[in-house]
Amino acid sequence: MDVTVRKYTTEDIPRMIEIWNEVVGDGEAFPQTECLNFESGAEFFSSQSHCGVAEDESGELLGLYILHPNNVGRCGHICNASYAVDSRARGNHIGEALVRDSIEQGRANGFRILQFNAVVRSNKAARKLYEKLGFTPLGVIPNGFLDKSGEYVDIVPYYIEF
Repeated sequence: MDVTVRKYTTEDIPRMIEIWNEVVGDGEAFPQTECLNFESGAEFFSSQSHCGVAEDESGELLGLYILHPNNVGRCGHICNASYAVDSRARGNHIGEALVRDSIEQGRANGFRILQFNAVVRSNKAARKLYEKLGFTPLGVIPNGFLDKSGEYVDIVPYYIEF
């Protein structure tokens, strides 16, 4: 599947919210528990350093990412990102296109490191992708994520320098 990643526009917000809320609702990857509505979604996406969206040849939006500082001040050169891909489009390298673009945008926005604080250990597809792209795992935080079933599961922080 051929995808293009570009900066989001306000016209993309309803579809971005739909995809984002699907991942939140799955309860397996994002720490958020509350879904976005149009107002909260528009505010959330506009508050990021950068949001990218992936669309196919027909212009259908299939995934997105958010990029923002991971911390402030002396650690403000480290950014963080989250990725969401429509479940019907997973397995088509959309996540890879989003991660690669977020690295480029992180650099363009003056960041030097991209860090993921809480990759759920069982998210093997994401972990395999991050390691393929050169991210370094930082160990395991036992029981760092409360999944949808109410069980605590391990998380693995990752980082890459650029």
